[in-house]
Amino acid sequence: MEPQQLLKEAASLQETLISHRRYLHTHPETGFDLKDTLSFVKEELLRMGYQPADCGKAGLIALAGGQKKGPVFLIRGDMDALPIQEQADVDFPSSNGRMHACGHDLHTAMMLGAAKLLKQHEDEICGTVKLMFQPAEEIFEGAKDMLDSGLLENPAVDAALMIHVIAAMPLAPGTIVVSAPGISAPAADYFRITVQGKGCHGSMPNTGVDPLNAAAHILIALQEIHARELAVDDQAVLTIGTMNAGTADNVIPDLVSMGGSLRTFDEKTRQYMKERMAQIAEGTAEAFRAKASVTFGSGCPALLNDKDLCLCTETYVKELLGDEKAFLANEKTSKASGSEDFAYVSQKIPSVMLVMAAGQPDKGYSYPQHHPMVRFDEQILAKGSAVYAYTAMRWLKDHS
Repeated sequence: MEPQQLLKEAASLQETLISHRRYLHTHPETGFDLKDTLSFVKEELLRMGYQPADCGKAGLIALAGGQKKGPVFLIRGDMDALPIQEQADVDFPSSNGRMHACGHDLHTAMMLGAAKLLKQHEDEICGTVKLMFQPAEEIFEGAKDMLDSGLLENPAVDAALMIHVIAAMPLAPGTIVVSAPGISAPAADYFRITVQGKGCHGSMPNTGVDPLNAAAHILIALQEIHARELAVDDQAVLTIGTMNAGTADNVIPDLVSMGGSLRTFDEKTRQYMKERMAQIAEGTAEAFRAKASVTFGSGCPALLNDKDLCLCTETYVKELLGDEKAFLANEKTSKASGSEDFAYVSQKIPSVMLVMAAGQPDKGYSYPQHHPMVRFDEQILAKGSAVYAYTAMRWLKDHS
């Protein structure tokens, strides 16, 4: 398989990929509730000759190759959107209060393009390519759900790759940044802190216990962990995003609920932060005669990139796109602040995360991911499909 021939075949799919992407964009769904999205993806895969199989609550897997004995390479595309009302200036906006503001519609479309390319070259595949269509990435639950449902089994997967498009990136559209070996995305933990007090009239605070006062001190005290308990190279971000309490201006409420997120780059720091958060919240609340509890919800570990796979992938993508359109990030610039639940896969098997530039700020793509006005450059779709397919096939050839 010649890389330039594959690029040419991918380019012939561009209009179809744009059509797929725009359908998905105008029908965004969130979490595991992907009824229309799953139906669309299944229908397209069946039309290509695949036999897609359900995996977990709302995941799909499909197999390409298998005609020649060899290893198994997994490629991942996530399908879910965000609960955001779209404000982007596009001819195909979503109107259902949800939005593909993270570019997962492009990922799904590129995966369908890769599926088509792989089917066209199926007799050349030295092993098997497993296509992973994933739900619920935005809530960090989809990858783990698919893993728990046998994603890496039957056949057993040997290595894995994901691509994430990035908006407002000052690189030519379609440029690939291969993560440096090691961690490229932090672990994430969502949490909720509940502070229980005793409600009373605002004119008689002495007759109650003010949970808002205790919560305010907890919020400030939590930042002390990062400021005074972590070493200079221990990276962490603790954010309180919501604080809810009360319904009347002249009443001290019974209860305060705070929600937030924690980002860390190693498990030791992650566990330490979580332990100290509970101790500080409970101790501070007690000092103000209240009671506090900390509960952790969904989250994911740090994303680990395998050294050999990173280096191989850089070589393959350069073969396909040229030296000027692909490069390996250095250890410092490779680390992103946003988390990614593909991390669950990366903790199990050798994995690599690729970033694909999808819109330059000076060309009108100036809004970042998760913004209601974010837009993505669709010209990258064919190249993204080719990168998925070519990288998988080249790795299998080298490791068969």
